[in-house]
Amino acid sequence: MPTLLHPSPEHAASPVSVADLTACDLEPIRVPGAIQPHGRMLVLAADPADGSMPLAHSANWPADELSGALAELPRAMLADLVDGRAPTLLGAVRLGDRSWALSAHRSGAHLLLEYEEAPPEPPAGEAPIYSLTRVFLPRLQGAGSLVALTDLVASEMKHLSGFGRCLVYRFDADGDGEVLAERCDPGYTSYAGHHFPAGDIPRQARELYVLNPFRLIADARYDPVPLVAAPGRPGIDAAAVRRIDLSQAQLRSVSPVHLEYMRNMGTLASMSVSIVIEGRLWGLISCHDHDPRSLAPASRLACEHLGQLLALQIQALEANRSVAERLELRRLTMAIVARLSDSDATLARLVEPPAPMLELAGATGAAVVLDDQLWTVGDVPAPADIRLIADWIGGLHHDVHATATLADGLPAAPDLRRVAAGVLAISISQVHRHLVLWFRPELLQTITWAGDPRKADAAAGDGRIHPRRSFDSWVETIRGRAAPWTGAQLGAAAELRQALIGIVLRRAEEMAQVAAELGRVNKELEAFSYTVSHDLRAPMRHIAGYVDLVVESEGARLGERALRYLAHAKEASAFAGQLVDGLLDFSRMGRAALKIRATETAALVEDLAAELTRMEPGREIVWSIAPG
Repeated sequence: MPTLLHPSPEHAASPVSVADLTACDLEPIRVPGAIQPHGRMLVLAADPADGSMPLAHSANWPADELSGALAELPRAMLADLVDGRAPTLLGAVRLGDRSWALSAHRSGAHLLLEYEEAPPEPPAGEAPIYSLTRVFLPRLQGAGSLVALTDLVASEMKHLSGFGRCLVYRFDADGDGEVLAERCDPGYTSYAGHHFPAGDIPRQARELYVLNPFRLIADARYDPVPLVAAPGRPGIDAAAVRRIDLSQAQLRSVSPVHLEYMRNMGTLASMSVSIVIEGRLWGLISCHDHDPRSLAPASRLACEHLGQLLALQIQALEANRSVAERLELRRLTMAIVARLSDSDATLARLVEPPAPMLELAGATGAAVVLDDQLWTVGDVPAPADIRLIADWIGGLHHDVHATATLADGLPAAPDLRRVAAGVLAISISQVHRHLVLWFRPELLQTITWAGDPRKADAAAGDGRIHPRRSFDSWVETIRGRAAPWTGAQLGAAAELRQALIGIVLRRAEEMAQVAAELGRVNKELEAFSYTVSHDLRAPMRHIAGYVDLVVESEGARLGERALRYLAHAKEASAFAGQLVDGLLDFSRMGRAALKIRATETAALVEDLAAELTRMEPGREIVWSIAPG
């Protein structure tokens, strides 16, 4: 019966202890010093100058067959082997009364020759690899989804290998695996849709799967056959033999922990074919059987080829999806940038509805933070929480920052899972707190594990590590995580950031040009105003002077009206002089700092009323000026 668990986000993110994983990662699986017993091994010096006698060999060689194998070595073919290449099948050789498949590869200073007793080939007819290419490949190319691809491959691999259960297994970023497709005979437990913790296939084992894409364990109950130093070779002792790198050897002995794991699973034989995409271990095609099982060389070659075909199809499928996604995100980016094309547009327009900003990141909410200014769209945290997030991200000094678990990086924040379990942010200033933020709510995930992942590997009283014994379904509910941001979305965010920075810089240049033009105009205005004030001030003084002379010399003979006109003329010249002085003061404002101060408006109003009264002497004007 499945167990339902509701762990904390921290527990959900790391179900296997670091100590368990580290213990498995330290196991010397590349140099076990032994092989599986369904084959034999010879180790020669790669340098012909070191002689043709073996440096070491597996301990299961009969003396007469060992000498026969040395006499029949294909030395010309061995000389062509390149260091680091996968084993090359050299053909069949006969030793005693049995036929053996011989493969060889070069590992540093050593040539490793592997002899595997060849099981009977299938009845005469079309070789498996030709059938695979002629019949199966067109079907594979017609599959339009990952589900269809993996389902086809699981079925075909079971047919090719004859194993009782075949499944296609994908790794995630943490090394945990998920069964995407499965084919199995009656009596086999189904693991379709189940997850396996990273500790089941430790890091160094995953690295080996990239280097050596095919792995066969014929019988999990075997006793390892040690490699022994060949007699008569000075400098080759047991320690040197144990240092021989068997990473690419098909017969390399397997970790005892893994053999116990297989037996706990009810599996005696297993075969794995790596799915490697651009040097990365994407997943495995894994086959199991309740009974010991081997594979003919032709069938093995077809299985390896099937893994390569699947990798190519997955790569093409992912590339097509990525291109389509990036094109759509580019369209959205252009639509967003177009909103800011107007010279007076502000960044607030980024979040005006309809909001392609949300589509760009697949978010449910977004915010633009410019220091104390804040604009939002969609489902977002409270303004104070947004500013808290912005302060935290600003302190990281990242151009682009993304997290699917905000609570891990910002534990001081309140519970924001409903609106902001995940955050994507871009910074558009190195000096100010200017950010664009996208938010995603938590995505509740229910994962079915093949056994409790917390009970991965345990150390017994003898100090040895033992794998878990149960593979019963164990259900885990993960909280506090948002859907992860895709690489295309991160790229689109980075592209938008560059566009926004470009717009800001362009507007800064435009503002600088406007400021320079204003400075030039102000200088011209100041020069003009000075000239005007200088040229007009003297005539105003002359008018006032002549009025005074007329009044002094002719005032006694002038009537009241004439004197009043002269008084108005003098006041007008004085007022004109004030205007000229004011114009000069105004021209100097561009060089002086503005100071804000309180002004008594009543005095201004009274002066204005008096001036208007003087301008209209023939009218009786009644002014009503409210106090204050």
